[in-house]
Amino acid sequence: MAEKGTGAQGVTALAEANAPVFETLVQMTLDTFERSGLDEETYLLARIAALVALDASAPSYLLNIGTAAEAGVPLEKIQGTLVAIAPVVGSARVVSAARSIGEAFELDISTQDE
Repeated sequence: MAEKGTGAQGVTALAEANAPVFETLVQMTLDTFERSGLDEETYLLARIAALVALDASAPSYLLNIGTAAEAGVPLEKIQGTLVAIAPVVGSARVVSAARSIGEAFELDISTQDE
């Protein structure tokens, strides 16, 4: 099985591929961070919160949570972000996010009901 790139490594790999769409996404992300005026941790947590609100796919979580981990954002802060936004986005979005995160990082999050 091919090794997956995560976080910044994954973004770098996408940018180095001859893939103009991914190059554009990487550049947009870099530009947005610089203009946001946020520190790196807050910026990454805000992005993760937005992914939950949008019911994002597993690869989106892989890149963003991987980047957060590489930047030293503690798992507890990511979990805290999910808890903080649950009343706004709803439990269904948070559960869907947990499944996508589990899928992205190949975690077994099955329940007894399954």
